[in-house]
Amino acid sequence: MTAASEPVKKRVLFVDDEPNVLQALRRMLHTMRQEWEMAFASSGEEALRLLAEQPFDVIVSDMRMPGMDGVQLLTRVMEQYPGIVRIVLSGHSDRDMILRSVKPAHQYLAKPCDAERLKATVARACALRELLADQALQRLVSGVKTLPSLPTLYTEVIAAIQAPDSSLEEVGQIIEQDMAMSAKILQLVNSAFFGLRRHVASPTQAVCLLGLNTVQALVLSVQIFAHFDQAVLRRLALDTLWQHSLATSVCAKQIAADLASDRTTVDHAFMAGLLHDVGQLLLAANVPEAYGRALALAHEASLPLWEAEQAVFGATHAEVGAYLLGLWGLPDAIVEAVAYHHRPAACLHQAFSPLAAVHVADALVREAEAGGGEDTGLNPQYVAALGLAERLAEWRVQCQGVPSPA
Repeated sequence: MTAASEPVKKRVLFVDDEPNVLQALRRMLHTMRQEWEMAFASSGEEALRLLAEQPFDVIVSDMRMPGMDGVQLLTRVMEQYPGIVRIVLSGHSDRDMILRSVKPAHQYLAKPCDAERLKATVARACALRELLADQALQRLVSGVKTLPSLPTLYTEVIAAIQAPDSSLEEVGQIIEQDMAMSAKILQLVNSAFFGLRRHVASPTQAVCLLGLNTVQALVLSVQIFAHFDQAVLRRLALDTLWQHSLATSVCAKQIAADLASDRTTVDHAFMAGLLHDVGQLLLAANVPEAYGRALALAHEASLPLWEAEQAVFGATHAEVGAYLLGLWGLPDAIVEAVAYHHRPAACLHQAFSPLAAVHVADALVREAEAGGGEDTGLNPQYVAALGLAERLAEWRVQCQGVPSPA
């Protein structure tokens, strides 16, 4: 292999004020020298100097450091270098520190962190970049701190957590109806700060694990949820997006349950169905004019929206959404389903999975919404290859019976 054809190494910056920790990282990651170019900084100030001198793909920072702490550093990185993946590696897990790091950090790892976990987290974050070739889109998605929610649900969750008799289940059920709130709450609960041995895919379960005090602080103090501007909401018809996503999540869950899938697959199918169009939400919230052009092109040229997005952005909402959810550390099965729900045959994993459930549910819900008679994007060859073609008629009836959310 010639030098010109060798893969470009990913550049990773590690920041910790403890010299022993930096030395341990050097030794632990010695075998990664063929894949990563690594730099080590002993303070936030030194890290910013290195960032000003050369580009990096990932920064992994401790939280408690003298002078500039990890939250301050990652906030500066988010503002000045939004395309960099930001990972916390810390031995401290007090609630105030966790809450402060919610916005500037993509993922959280707890010390002591074994080499394989650290390698896998950084490698996954770097691999996700392949979904988005356009660097401007990479910077846009990496810079996202939170996503706007449907105003009615935002108001409901605020009222529920402030009510004297509020319950965790009630708050969780409201959050579970909203793709933005669900994605953010799952990002936090699946972080290493909580020491869970498995991924949580249910927002209601996530709220119960976090506790009402933490959820109140997240919503009221940290403000990880925000409501959508009403004018933008109406102009881009985003209420229809929420309705479709919720209906798809219910149908995807039914399909997974019908095939006697394990509980994890069923939960992942439900959440992937809710989040499958989260990339549309991200684009509408951050580049509404360009997103409006994509909607207009789809209408005028009778194109599927994802093809119009490809023409306008050089990527579709599927890749955009999957990139964000992957950066936030959501389970691989959910990220895969979001990434390939329009093109399931492009996925290497060709067996029943949440992707298959979401692909079928998305198409059948669109068919029900349109009253039939139009191309909804269902891939019959993919469905047949999985041995599911005979179930379509049954699932079609189920999807038609899903009530449209109010």
